[in-house]
Amino acid sequence: MTTDQNSDPGASATAGLPTSSSVTGEPDLAEADFARDTGATSLGDYVRDWWARVRGGEVGALPAILGLAVLGLIFSFASDRFLSVNNLANLVQQAGITVFIAMGLVFVLLLGEIDLSAGTASGVCAAVMGLTLVNNGDLEKALGRPTFIVLLLFLAAAAVAAGFSRLWYAVGIIVIGGVMMAFKIGTTNQIVAIFLAVACGVAIGSVTGFLVARIGIPSFVVTLALFLGWQGVLLQFIGNGAAIPTSQFNIINAISNGNVPPLWGWVLYIVFVGGYIAFTVTRTLRRQAQRLSAEPLTLVLVRGAVLAVVGAIAVALLNQNRSPNPNFPIEGMPYVLPLMIALMVFWTFVLSRVRFGRYVYAVGGNAEATRRAGVDLSRIRLACFAICSCMAAVGGIAQASRLGSIPSDAGGGNTLLYAVAAAVIGGTSLFGGRGHARDAVIGGFVIAMIPNGLGLLPSLPASANFIITALVLLLAASVDALSRRRAAAAGR
Repeated sequence: MTTDQNSDPGASATAGLPTSSSVTGEPDLAEADFARDTGATSLGDYVRDWWARVRGGEVGALPAILGLAVLGLIFSFASDRFLSVNNLANLVQQAGITVFIAMGLVFVLLLGEIDLSAGTASGVCAAVMGLTLVNNGDLEKALGRPTFIVLLLFLAAAAVAAGFSRLWYAVGIIVIGGVMMAFKIGTTNQIVAIFLAVACGVAIGSVTGFLVARIGIPSFVVTLALFLGWQGVLLQFIGNGAAIPTSQFNIINAISNGNVPPLWGWVLYIVFVGGYIAFTVTRTLRRQAQRLSAEPLTLVLVRGAVLAVVGAIAVALLNQNRSPNPNFPIEGMPYVLPLMIALMVFWTFVLSRVRFGRYVYAVGGNAEATRRAGVDLSRIRLACFAICSCMAAVGGIAQASRLGSIPSDAGGGNTLLYAVAAAVIGGTSLFGGRGHARDAVIGGFVIAMIPNGLGLLPSLPASANFIITALVLLLAASVDALSRRRAAAAGR
């Protein structure tokens, strides 16, 4: 029996010989190669590796965090009211609208695309919710039969578009929402009305994604046209200069204006912080046991301790009574804060732990290579636009809650611009392939902090808000471009 030496050039030379591990007890070369993938084993090594990555252009959310700290210091020295409990709670409520819309835009930006219609789409979705409630669930009466039929046909077309790309969860949401509208099933309930707004958001995103992914129209052109189109639809729904009141609906009003009872605030703190620490510690120990790449346990514990301390301070401050009238106490964290955290955790899980999230990053990093790997690019793009408009609907609901009404220009003005700025300032790249859900939260607070802090300084003109926000956005975009250039140079 002969040996095919071409199949393994070193097989005959090493056949039957003991390995180094069997003689000396040391790991063999293959095992040693895998051992290099375990990453930094100490906190000092991790810090040095992190600094090397920063110098190589992987800055992540570091500039946004530094910007947040700098703005906080400047405004706290400029006004003693900035760090007051009342103003901090107000800052959280102001940031919510921008954060929700920006969180959806992160998915589109990760693909290297843009959605200019997210702002006005949020207004349309909120209008559907508001009109349903103020008309006792009869949306047909509010819109008129012809307009109502057109709305149902649009939902049907959106369901077909989503089904064409096998996005069955989107089809289910749209169909259920359309059936509820058509037959007035439970539409007097506020939770159902909120669901209808979200269903409209998913439908809008499905149509947008279909035009971009299947028809091939550039996203800039499609969403610019829809930006104008949804403004017209909103005027058709509400009327020029009119507004839909929402302050009388307790659940909707509480989203941006209500507060979690202090005891439940501590319960949520334990759930979020304790869950995060337990998850990260367990994951690190499991990966270290499997000799896989893992963060040092010391780093995980230090980060968890810092989060626990900061979270405890925030909850304790927000649980203080901040009402000037002792007969009507205002205490507890705003409801929008745990909602913001819950959505950030959910979308972070989708992007980091689900195959769909890996595909999103892959498409944004190299679409052609991803297509050759067998990934349906149009399906991923349509799903990201659906998620974007879904989160725009959540932002529209938060804005309706904050204002106590839905005006005819809801979602217009600077709503979209601030949401895009929040995502970019937070660290999401305009070129695709880099970003996280947390970027929308960090950037949203930066965007909200500027008018919040400037509002406490009456000596500054109103123009300062726009100028400073523009400078911050330009700085963030410059950091993104320079970091990419530095990373490309380091990779050569």
